Amino acid sequence: MSYSVPVDRIQLSQETLLAAIGDDWPSDQVEAALELLADSRGKFPSGVRRFPADLIRAIQRERLIVAMLNAAADLGYLETNVQDVIDRAGVSRPTFYEHFSNKEDCFLAAFDISAERLRQKIETATRRGGDVWRDRVRFGLEALLGFASREPATARTMVVEARAASAAAVKRRVELMDEFARCLQAQARELLPAGAGDNPLTAAGIVGGVESLLYSRLCKHEYDRLEALLPSLMYFIVLPYEGHEAAAEAFAVN
Repeated sequence: MSYSVPVDRIQLSQETLLAAIGDDWPSDQVEAALELLADSRGKFPSGVRRFPADLIRAIQRERLIVAMLNAAADLGYLETNVQDVIDRAGVSRPTFYEHFSNKEDCFLAAFDISAERLRQKIETATRRGGDVWRDRVRFGLEALLGFASREPATARTMVVEARAASAAAVKRRVELMDEFARCLQAQARELLPAGAGDNPLTAAGIVGGVESLLYSRLCKHEYDRLEALLPSLMYFIVLPYEGHEAAAEAFAVN
């Protein structure tokens, strides 16, 4: 006889939910909905009518997104099924299919939403560097490593499980890496001496190397050691653009 292993239903914070669904609803309504979920063990009571239907739908979609990220990180994409997602989300099977056509559809939505959040975090961080290229790189790396450290399930799903998912997921992963490489090259051409950012293979190789290192650490669940990679990654990125002396200086900055 086989037994299902109970899983913890995900609990969304108000900050996370507001970031996901925008400001279409008053924050007090969102807070009250989350309190109801917490009191109901992570699942809306049947027939709840206290909140607008669109708000409940938006919350359910976000719960499914987070549940997919957690399930894929815990079980691996290939071993994850729809039941694993709805168990973690605390929604019914019909509710899942109101939002997504299948497991892949949900996974791709989770990847896209997570990738956009990562883009925004890195873009915001790099602006703090002003016109100093190395500062932009450092702040961008801090944002990347902090994201992976604080949201390991999301990072593992994006970096590790996307490789094992569908062709569409692999394509999205490659496109995201290409985008980061183009941004790195553009900033090098803008802020470094002429010729420093002319070769696109330099940026592509750097982004690939950073991703490969993250892949290794995430596979080994070394989440608490990710932010300690910053000095070495600074050296790795600065070296091909500015040489050993500048890279050593970047490594030494804490």
